[in-house]
Amino acid sequence: MQTEDLQYAEIDGTTICFRDSGQGRPVLFLHGTSASLGVWDGVTSRLGEGYRAIAVDQRGHGRSSKPPLGYSQHDFAGDILGLVVHLGLEDVVLVGHSLGARNAIVAAAMEPERIAGVIAVDYLPFVESEVIDNLERRVLGGHRRFNGFGEIVDYLAERYPRTPRKALEARALYGYEKRGNHYLPLAEPESMKGTVDSFRTDFSDAFAGVRRPVVVIRGEKSGIVSERACRRAKELRPDFAYVTVPDCDHYIPEAAPEVVYQALLDKFPTNER
Repeated sequence: MQTEDLQYAEIDGTTICFRDSGQGRPVLFLHGTSASLGVWDGVTSRLGEGYRAIAVDQRGHGRSSKPPLGYSQHDFAGDILGLVVHLGLEDVVLVGHSLGARNAIVAAAMEPERIAGVIAVDYLPFVESEVIDNLERRVLGGHRRFNGFGEIVDYLAERYPRTPRKALEARALYGYEKRGNHYLPLAEPESMKGTVDSFRTDFSDAFAGVRRPVVVIRGEKSGIVSERACRRAKELRPDFAYVTVPDCDHYIPEAAPEVVYQALLDKFPTNER
């Protein structure tokens, strides 16, 4: 991958890798478990003038630090808020997918004065424990060696059957590196275990207490957010905007980036509009 446009910030002893492009209203993009900042390429490439896109490798992922401990929801949220301060940002929109959606909600609840609002993509409180168990098995099973780039993409195509191959190629470029004669994921098993374990801590208080506009986007065929979980979220916060993406699974930023892009334009327009 091209790494010359990546930047790094030290946030309370944790190195956070990010890509910063454009000018205007700042938007932080936060990926899901085992992914990296490249999953947002389909969204950020659509942004025109008026937005500053900052795509982040969250702790334990990509080229950011991978500490042995420190994967609670508040650790992740602290990194987000620390990066906001480090970059001197104001009126920030947080756009998060899965893990990133949870972290965005928690960060917005912790320090609402710094956050303009949240777009939470396919993760909510009330996700069932068996879903998290299945996620853990799937994520930890993804740590394996590959003989070449094409083999990685083929594996990802089997794992994410509704995601376009071009998006999978971006995921492979950003999320894997060659070590010796083989390619390995940048996401380490210990970090992934800590990350998934953090999902077992409820964040419904943060969801109930956030005082900034929130758009929730769910895939109609999501294997993570059930209809039951979505109903309970709507009962708790009926004032949030809820969008369902037809015939789409969990991986909306890559499979339907135009939906995320449109939600951003509609709910959080720039001053140029």
